[in-house]
Amino acid sequence: MTSAPAPAGSGPADAGTVGLDTRLSGVLGGRTASAFEKAFGMRTVADLLSHFPRRYAKRGELTALANLPLDENVTIIAEVLRVQERPMRARRGSILEVKISDGEGILTLTFFNQAWRSRELLPGVRGIFAGKVSAYRGALQLAHPDYELFEPDAENAVIPGSAAAKEWAQTPIPIYPATGTVASWQVQKAVGLALDALGPVDDPVPDRVVVERGLVPYRDALEGIHRPQKDAQWQRARDTLRFQEAFVLQAALLQQRAASRQVAATPRAAVPGGLLERFDAALPFSLTGDQDVVGGEIARDLAGTAAMHRLVQGEVGSGKTLVALRAMLAVADSGGQSALLAPTEVLAAQHLRSIAAMLGPDLSAQLMPTLLTGQLSAAERKRALLRTVSGQARIVVGTHALLGDAVTFFDLGLVVVDEQHRFGVEQREALRAKGGTPPHVLVLTATPIPRTVAMTVFGDLDVSTIAQLPAGRQGIESFVVPLADRPGWERRIWERASEEIAKGRQVFVVCPAISGKDAEDDGEEPEPDEPDADGAPPRPIANVEAVAAQVRADPLFAGSRIGVLHGRLPSDEKDEVMRAFAAGAIDLLIATTVIEVGVNVPNASAMVVLDADRFGVSQLHQLRGRVGRGEIPGLCLLVTAAEQGTLARERVDAVAATLDGFELATIDLELRREGDVLGSRQSGGRSSLRLLRVATDGELIAEARVAAEETLEEDPPLAEHPALAAALARRLDESERAFLGKS
Repeated sequence: MTSAPAPAGSGPADAGTVGLDTRLSGVLGGRTASAFEKAFGMRTVADLLSHFPRRYAKRGELTALANLPLDENVTIIAEVLRVQERPMRARRGSILEVKISDGEGILTLTFFNQAWRSRELLPGVRGIFAGKVSAYRGALQLAHPDYELFEPDAENAVIPGSAAAKEWAQTPIPIYPATGTVASWQVQKAVGLALDALGPVDDPVPDRVVVERGLVPYRDALEGIHRPQKDAQWQRARDTLRFQEAFVLQAALLQQRAASRQVAATPRAAVPGGLLERFDAALPFSLTGDQDVVGGEIARDLAGTAAMHRLVQGEVGSGKTLVALRAMLAVADSGGQSALLAPTEVLAAQHLRSIAAMLGPDLSAQLMPTLLTGQLSAAERKRALLRTVSGQARIVVGTHALLGDAVTFFDLGLVVVDEQHRFGVEQREALRAKGGTPPHVLVLTATPIPRTVAMTVFGDLDVSTIAQLPAGRQGIESFVVPLADRPGWERRIWERASEEIAKGRQVFVVCPAISGKDAEDDGEEPEPDEPDADGAPPRPIANVEAVAAQVRADPLFAGSRIGVLHGRLPSDEKDEVMRAFAAGAIDLLIATTVIEVGVNVPNASAMVVLDADRFGVSQLHQLRGRVGRGEIPGLCLLVTAAEQGTLARERVDAVAATLDGFELATIDLELRREGDVLGSRQSGGRSSLRLLRVATDGELIAEARVAAEETLEEDPPLAEHPALAAALARRLDESERAFLGKS
């Protein structure tokens, strides 16, 4: 194992001369700083000191070895039992085998041609050992691990059983997130050098808030979390730094919120007797209370001179598309165009059909809703581009193809982003930049968002919620089909599907993979296969190709019309299949998650999700929402082989237990046990949360937001709070600020 060079003993920097923005090379030396940058992306002292311990160990406590994960890097505390050297059989040289133990289990350390290590790895010595766990002949081992032994002099210098000995054994040892090249104790030494050299640091949290909340001063908190003498010290330091993280993040979001409201936009208000009024008059139903309220919020935003930045979250089937269409009509009343960005071609085509159907022939002819995707023929694409650039198409629906350089709008007034989590920041910004003046932005999500996530991820957006469902929905019954407990029920799944088809209804069957070789790439990644507890190979994952072959060969479906749909089909074929299913020409559709959102087939009565434990809670809720959309009651069968008591089974049981998407969103957050906000999947930067957890820190986040609001109201430019301004600049580099501005 190749390790980073150890930080120099004294460090190039003198004590008290280093600040948080000092480059690491000035503290650790160039070689070590390069290793830390490569391993963790650290460049400054602030980066290093924000790399907090993942846990704390004690010299007097040993790590349980029985449950060490295979093929993962671990850091453990153990005691050397015995050391043995033996010659290699196939070639010259020797192998040093060192048995270490936690008092119960045994782990083998193996070193090739390094017999000299036997002089320091003596029986009875304790230390920290780090490496990748592997199995050799049924036994766990670490090959060529890194290690650091506890100083025997320190242990021998105290009288066994004395208070000093107890303190030595119980002093917390920070265990840091590490890599194969930088071990935990190397991080600890580097942090020690940085803290020794660090001068005074100003607290980004205002003094008033520090006193009110009883927080530890920032400099003391850094010492307490990295070099604690007692558990209470790091616990209090962690609480302080967690609040500080929430405070700085909320301040960043609030600053961006204020900045976005300074961006001038063209007011887009509906006119009396105009397109929106005509549309509303022709609606065959009344808006729900939530649709009416959210529509009013959007109308006020559109009529203003500041660009709208609003997120609309709504239950599955709650009518978000209708609310968005009414906004598009208000923009069209002002002569402007709207662009609706959808994540898949199937969903884009579905949106276009739904919009045209809701508008009716007269308004459709006037507004010319137009589809623009990458799979259009050359002639279709040319026609769509001409309609868009001329302004003839007041509503343009498309996928990533909308972002192309060749796509130009006559007067883009509104950007609607559907299922925003499917798009990268740059993609969304590329569309928004096509407006002559900044267009208004409306973001839709069918995944209900817990309040703490909304505050933490979308704190710079205004959030509207549609929870009510339109009248006339018959509801959905959901059942778990637990094959681990009831393997005999598998046949009943297909009997139940055939019964629905016999009644003239249609059925969805959803699989997590396209074929036996690879997983669907249009949705969330399924969870990786894991061996069974008895070591048996994992059960094959359900896939579209195999299930389609099985169903077509089943006598139950001898007269049924079977279709397949997944992300790798050509675009025109996908659209043809969805049209056929919507028209009732397909009885049973076997698909992947391309049908997760937006697909509307009122005659579809049953949803069978195979290997349901492979999907997340919100994804299962979205899939279930494809049925029960008309006057026919919906049935959802969640098929799983997951054992009771497992996290995978908990997810499936939670979805079956409630139809409330907002309750499920909270459950989902709790099951994840950890939040990743402004993380690499969204911004591409080093901005995932460090200590803050949205699943458990909701109250703290809310309190931090209030404190940040008060601070920014008193001092918008932060002239009186330079430490907070510096923390914002440090925490959010240019790319991350751009992310906040574009999301």
